Amino acid sequence: MTFPTDQILIAGHWRAAAAKLPAENPSTGEIEGEIARGGASEIDEAVHAARAALSGAWGRTDATDRGRILTRIGEAVRARAEELALIEAADVGKPLRQARADALALARYCEFYGGAADKVMGETIPYRDGFTVYTLREPHGVTGHIVPWNYPMQIIGRSVGAALAMGNAAVLKPAEDASRSALAFAAIATDAGLPPGALNVVPGLGAEAGAALAAHAGVDHISFTGSYAVGCAVQAAAATHAAPVTLELGGKSPQIVFDDADIDRALPFLADAGLQNAGQTCSASSRLLIQRGVYETVLDRLAARYRGLVAGPAIADRDLGPLISGKQKGVVSRFIDRARADGLSIAAEGRVADDAPAAGHYVAPLLLRDVPPAHSLAQDEIFGPVQIAIPFDTEEEAIAIANGTPFGLVAGVWTRDGARQLRLARVLRAGQVFLNNYGAGGGVELPFGGVGRSGHGREKGFEALYGFSTVKAVAAWHG
Repeated sequence: MTFPTDQILIAGHWRAAAAKLPAENPSTGEIEGEIARGGASEIDEAVHAARAALSGAWGRTDATDRGRILTRIGEAVRARAEELALIEAADVGKPLRQARADALALARYCEFYGGAADKVMGETIPYRDGFTVYTLREPHGVTGHIVPWNYPMQIIGRSVGAALAMGNAAVLKPAEDASRSALAFAAIATDAGLPPGALNVVPGLGAEAGAALAAHAGVDHISFTGSYAVGCAVQAAAATHAAPVTLELGGKSPQIVFDDADIDRALPFLADAGLQNAGQTCSASSRLLIQRGVYETVLDRLAARYRGLVAGPAIADRDLGPLISGKQKGVVSRFIDRARADGLSIAAEGRVADDAPAAGHYVAPLLLRDVPPAHSLAQDEIFGPVQIAIPFDTEEEAIAIANGTPFGLVAGVWTRDGARQLRLARVLRAGQVFLNNYGAGGGVELPFGGVGRSGHGREKGFEALYGFSTVKAVAAWHG
């Protein structure tokens, strides 16, 4: 696949940036090229290009043809999935099999939204005699997408894909730590027939390009995935021109294991859902709440799995890869140091492979037990390969602990008791609740988003299409 990794795409044209940023491979710590360092001027040009596309060919493209274009993009992504996976593995450091799954998920998002583009409809409203009232769903206009480094392809699919399906024109600011798959996707989309300006990509620093995009008065809607602190800043910037914002800001998601759970089924989910992408996943189940009757049994079996886990280079396709950067490794290491200093009990620890490059950003996976629910490791998002186990006695206690953080993104419940499943699904403070599973295999169709410090608004499924559109009510008096 040929595309310029160090350029910007505006109005269908690749162009150089005035400055560059280094592109590091987190598996090796080596610099493997450069990406563009766009700023406020490039963002301004991209927004104007998107506005022009709405007044031009893209704005005249009907819903059925938008769907056909997205479907072609999805087919092209699927055909180039291996190339995209290699790019993502090198950029993010995730094991190759996970990067392959992300590439196929991107294809699936394009296919899903391609099929859904002409199926979002308004409604007629019964009203007073002499009136016919109906609603239209229309695009916001220019949408801004600030995408993080942990799942670039998946998040581009669920945000940009939905925005394009509804007829918006997009400006995408990928993360400076992982921009190349976004550029590759833009090249694929252009080749598949997406009109110039419908998708513009401006890599750069968050404090420069990202801040400029959030504050730009020509942007009609912002989608942001990232940290709570930056999300608040994005929302404040968008508020200066009254642009709505979809925020997905991470979590501290629990899996709750009751005494009557099917332990054999639960065990793979308990560990894997917390360690995927080295724990750098917003919906990672970093808290394991286990009822006391099975606490030691579950911990013993989890500990055995942890002791066999190995972190290594992405291309080696081991259990987990490196963290994204030396900065993130420092953040996670400080959490681990705090755990040791506070005397938290280590149930088990994996290892870093002997052949892992010394300059790579590796952290051995760690399982902690008996962590007090109020401890910072049970309250704060670590975003690394660290899971904590907390015992509980009663259902009421489990609910209180699960809901006892500022976050509310995902929760998992393991029990054979059907009534308990329904009770917890209602009372758990989360945007998604999984009963006797966790993650549902990704679930392109499942609305995703949080409450509290996990953000607001929904991505994925038809809810994303509603979020990337606005409702207009039309009342016609005809006597």
